[in-house]
Parts: sequence; C-alpha cells; structure tokens
Amino acid sequence: METTWLEDFLAVLGEGSFSRAAERRAVSQPAFSRRVRALEDWIGTTLFDRTTHSVKLTEAGERFRPAAEEMLRRLQMARQDALAAAQLQSETLKLAATHVLSLTFFPVWLRTLEALSPTTVTVQLTADHMAACEKLMLQGRIHFLLCHDHPAATTRLAGDEFRSIEVGQDVLVPVVEPVLLKARGEGDLPYLAYTSESGMGRILAASWAATGRRPPAQPSFSSHLASVIAAMARDGRGRAWSPLSLVADDLEAGRLVRLGHGDDEVPMTIRLFRPRVRQSPAAEALWERAVRLSRGA
Repeated sequence: METTWLEDFLAVLGEGSFSRAAERRAVSQPAFSRRVRALEDWIGTTLFDRTTHSVKLTEAGERFRPAAEEMLRRLQMARQDALAAAQLQSETLKLAATHVLSLTFFPVWLRTLEALSPTTVTVQLTADHMAACEKLMLQGRIHFLLCHDHPAATTRLAGDEFRSIEVGQDVLVPVVEPVLLKARGEGDLPYLAYTSESGMGRILAASWAATGRRPPAQPSFSSHLASVIAAMARDGRGRAWSPLSLVADDLEAGRLVRLGHGDDEVPMTIRLFRPRVRQSPAAEALWERAVRLSRGA
C-alpha cells in the first residue's frame, strides 16, 4: 500500500467528488480513479458506493476512514519527529576530552569561544581516557577531540584523515606531599604511574625514551586517570608526574611540592583534533572560532 492512496481516499471525502479530488491532487481523473481502485484492491473490498451520484462510503469505507486518518496522522508526526531529530543532530556539537582537560581547560576554553560568537547549539562532551577518546574519533562519533600532545608521543590520529591545532599549553611536573618527602627523602619515594590507556602515560614514556631517561622503579600504584594519580599524591602515597593545570592550586596551598629540576618536567601542548572532511555547519563554525582564538584573533 502507498500513502498516496490514503491521501486520495481522504481527498474524495474532503472534496465531495472524484473530479474535484483529482484536481486537488493534480492528477487526471482516470489516473486518480485507478489509484482509488488500487487501494480498494489492496483492502479487498470497495470503499465507495458508485451507484449514487453523490460520494458515499460503503460500510467497509466507513470502518476504514478513521484508520486512514490515524495512519496519515501518525506518519506525519513520525516525519516531524525524524526531522526534528535530524536538526538536533546537526546542531549538536559532539566533543571528547581527556578527563583532566574536561575539568581544567575545557570550561574556560568553551566560554572564550562562545564570547567570540554566541551560539545556541547544544554541546555534548564525553570525558574519558585518551585511548577511548581516540576510538570515538576514529569511529566518527564525535566532531572534535581535545587532548594533551607531545612531539615524541604517537597518536592514532596522526594520519592524513585528521588535522589539529594547538589551543593551549601545559606541563607535567613531578610532585609529592611535603610530609612524605620530609620523612623519606627524594630518593626513596614510591612511584605513582599511569597505565597504557592514559595520554599522560604515553607522553611521559615517550619523553623519557627520547631523552634517554630510565623510568622509575616498579610503581606502587597505577591508574589511567590523572585526577586519581594527583589525589593519591595528595594523600602521601608517593611521587607523581601531574599536569600543572591539575595541581596548581595544590602547589600554591602547600598540599604538594615540586620535585627535581626543570629537566624533570615535560612540556606539553593542548591540541584540538578533527576529521579532515567537512563537518556540519555548527562544527565548522566552532573550528573557525578555535582557529581564530589560537592565532590570538
């Protein structure tokens, strides 16, 4: 059955005649009559009493009329819902960010972008470890990925299918809780490490390999979350390399202190990745604002 047949059926009832209904539907009367016959053939019985001069429904036609009206109404509602969902999809910006950046960098950065050009689009942020964020980008499920980056650390987004810009800077600094440092000394501190899923772990390992530095001994604790590593350091569980953006307040308040020298720190950039192919208008508008901001415009 075609929805056109239902519309023809109701048009006859609305106009009161086959000829006016055919004119309203912009089709010749013979073609229109064939479509009405096709509907009746599909149902298996006649819907109109053709023995009278006026339009009159058969008993079957009377039974079918409310169903036809309901089907068309539901189809129209479903169409409107689908269009609304498609519009919402096109106006929703989907971003992923590593956990630490979702807490420290993203809110201020987004507010600055919005100040450049106010917008009413919905922003959907997924916060996860680096490996999971990369997977979302590779699967095409997000428009942008915000993460830390280092020249020595490889990512799965380094190919020709993606592009990126630098949007900020950060640094990994070795830190420890001051009471633990006083009690055990710098040379006898447990090591709090990142797991392989962590972007911080990749950067730290790549930086050490590039400079010929040997990693610390077997870690006493590990996690893919920088916030958990920092919390364990604050709790006096060992030394950790934490993003400065995450522990700046702790250093200022004396809950943590820096270890070592400048050579022990690992500078990083904060980068915004995107697919190279053109995206939705809302996504392209955000990218343009991010580029302007990165250039100081």
